[in-house]
Amino acid sequence: MTIQDKVLKAFQSGKELTSEQISSRFGAGNPQAVVQSLRFAGYPVYLNTRKNGVKKYRLGTPSRRVISAGYKAIAKGLINA
Repeated sequence: MTIQDKVLKAFQSGKELTSEQISSRFGAGNPQAVVQSLRFAGYPVYLNTRKNGVKKYRLGTPSRRVISAGYKAIAKGLINA
């Protein structure tokens, strides 16, 4: 199981993780790259800043605007579906 798979499984179970947690729990040298690879794979990963300033990644629901942009890109032939 890859680091990306482990992080995705944690997100899918409802966990919110900081960059430091992704590094320490899953051994990711570059946690931002792990998150970026999940986003490029189509997963809606969001970064939320808490009141205390802590930033946590979570899996969310894509906005209508993002979904619309994806459909437009497919229709224009910019990406393959």
